Amino acid sequence: MKSQGLKNKKVYPGRRVFVGLSGGVDSAVSAALLKKEGFEVTGVFIKAWTPEGYPCNWKEDRRSAMKVAAVLDIPFITLDLEKEYKKEVVDYMIAEYKIGRTPNPDVMCNKEIKFGHFLKFALDSGADFVATGHYAELSKDKIGSEVLSEAKDKNKDQSYFLWTLTQAQLKHTLFPIGHLQKSEVRKLAEKFGLPQATRKDSQGLCFLGKVDMKEFLSRYIIPKKGNVLSESREVIGYHNGALFFTIGERHGFTITQKTEQEVPLYVVSKNVEKNTITVASKIKFSSQPSSVSLSNVNLINPTSLKLLGTEEKLSCRIRYRQEKISCQLEKDGKQVKVIFDQPQMGVSPGQSLVLYDGENCLGGGIIN
Repeated sequence: MKSQGLKNKKVYPGRRVFVGLSGGVDSAVSAALLKKEGFEVTGVFIKAWTPEGYPCNWKEDRRSAMKVAAVLDIPFITLDLEKEYKKEVVDYMIAEYKIGRTPNPDVMCNKEIKFGHFLKFALDSGADFVATGHYAELSKDKIGSEVLSEAKDKNKDQSYFLWTLTQAQLKHTLFPIGHLQKSEVRKLAEKFGLPQATRKDSQGLCFLGKVDMKEFLSRYIIPKKGNVLSESREVIGYHNGALFFTIGERHGFTITQKTEQEVPLYVVSKNVEKNTITVASKIKFSSQPSSVSLSNVNLINPTSLKLLGTEEKLSCRIRYRQEKISCQLEKDGKQVKVIFDQPQMGVSPGQSLVLYDGENCLGGGIIN
């Protein structure tokens, strides 16, 4: 972990915040709002890992972040987390695909990089908080515990990616734009004179926004041609490796035999050992579990433990931006079992399942 550019300034106790500046409008406005509210703000650009041979505009993003710091007249730091990002986000993602699971690198990036290494660096450097441009809200309950909730702008809400955060992390975290609509954020950028007002949203995981995932993974996982099967086990096409597919996916394989109906086909199961995938129409989707078990469970508020084994109705998401699904929780040995009111399609091991009570994000776990 390396940093550049930290300046010595007078510290106001309890009001010093390091803002993760990505170069985009959301983090820029977050920094501006915090400065307006009287915080002592330092902008931090996190340099992540970039694969050789792929286009990645991290230098452009860094310049954009520096412009924010210049306009707001705040110190600017470049925090090099390239090695950490490669090991804890990229290597994790590749390892999961190699065993046939579907990882969520955005979740891991938040857990290990933004609210792991970045938060530790900020606190070690004398900050009281870190802030990001995430669309989510924080509040406190009656006993003073941190409560993570969905953002006001439901189309931009990012609580799904924040389920791993703990009370220890959240008490040092600020989400300044969670109460705003995206359109309001852009208007504020104009008001503050920020050049990001008209800049396109940043991609988050730099190279993944511009490069086909299967093409990237083929650098680390050797493609191997295999059969596409119908539900009746008939060979109807081919693909370049079962490891590359996730349940519910409808692209990336080739159908050579006519099926009963000319309708979109979805991956309903895969056999990594035999290197086959089975596809079916959405109407005939056969792989619809009524429950799943979770590992690596994190409950943000300790009081949520009382919901295990009760009949209280909660909701969950197994994909980002999915409509919330009604469910209940049960204790399943050392794991947590989530029982859906209705069977669900597109459930894939390795995915994040995130739990909600109304708009409050309770936490989540990894689907087994």
